[in-house]
Amino acid sequence: MSTQNVGNEENAGSKSKRPSDSAFKQQRLPAWQPVLTARTVLPTFFVIGILFIPIGVVLLHFSNTANEVIVDYTQCKQIGGSQTCADFLKNHTGGSCLCEENVHLPVDFNGDVYMYYGLTNYYQNHRRYVKSRDDEQLLGRLSLTPNSDCTPFAYTDDGTPIAPCGAIANSLFNDSLTLSLNNEPIKLFNTGIAWPSDKRVKFRNPEGNLSKALEGFARPLFWQIGLADLDPLNPDNNGFQNEDLIVWMRTAALPSFRKLYRRLNQTVPEYAKGLKAGNYTLHIKYNYPVVSFDGTKRMILSTTSVLGGKNPFLGIAYIVVGAICVTLGLALLFIHMRCSRSSNMEMINVNPHTQYS
Repeated sequence: MSTQNVGNEENAGSKSKRPSDSAFKQQRLPAWQPVLTARTVLPTFFVIGILFIPIGVVLLHFSNTANEVIVDYTQCKQIGGSQTCADFLKNHTGGSCLCEENVHLPVDFNGDVYMYYGLTNYYQNHRRYVKSRDDEQLLGRLSLTPNSDCTPFAYTDDGTPIAPCGAIANSLFNDSLTLSLNNEPIKLFNTGIAWPSDKRVKFRNPEGNLSKALEGFARPLFWQIGLADLDPLNPDNNGFQNEDLIVWMRTAALPSFRKLYRRLNQTVPEYAKGLKAGNYTLHIKYNYPVVSFDGTKRMILSTTSVLGGKNPFLGIAYIVVGAICVTLGLALLFIHMRCSRSSNMEMINVNPHTQYS
């Protein structure tokens, strides 16, 4: 037997590594590859542009139907003093300062009226900040050993566990904002501001008496009152189910953000349709320092439209994208027509008597 025959027998006996003869493995599946030509690309640009611009105009119109007024009170002056509340807090850490700001509503704010607080240059999206919480604790399952993610806001200096622990809860926004008209306070609700799913699923109070359940736990280091006393007027709005706490614990994605703070009580006949145009007074109990990290604080009064709050970004984005598509379509159409004309002229100028070997 020859060497060649032996090699063939060995190859025949070994397992073949050749892929099976299937359409998938042999790459015989049907495929479609679009051919990008001027006749397919140009209409696409024009169709997108013609559709997006009107949609953007409509979205911008609905956004503008929502009224909004913004008051920056970062540097408001202390009542009865010459310095700002920001300077006061620099010299009195953990103190409180009272100040006022005028709020002018140029038009009637009809419909539901909401009050927001806004912060700038505040990075709630920092990875360690976002993780600094104990979800088991927020569900009312208290433990004397909080989650290690809460460090260094898990224990006080004497070793007492903190509830709620973590950097998010420790930095809870605690300014007090109230509104008045002609020295008459305007009733604002502090409930109904959190997501119902958050209050129902993510935050629960321990069973039984809340104050007894929190015995053996300390309040966060920067808090001025305890967890069981966040809302002395409404026992159901205390503890981990306090809606101000729930709103704050939902961290913002951008460094400049606003969070819902209060909503107008429209059961009062005078404010059943909203707030009338006029001059109002914003009363501020200034507790929250922001100047140290170059931040600012704002109070926002706003109504809503069919698309929600006032937000012109989406409408502007649609208009910009549509305008870019139309501009590119016109530019490509011009280039295509000019290049096609040049090609036709070259073909006409070719000598018909030219011989090719």
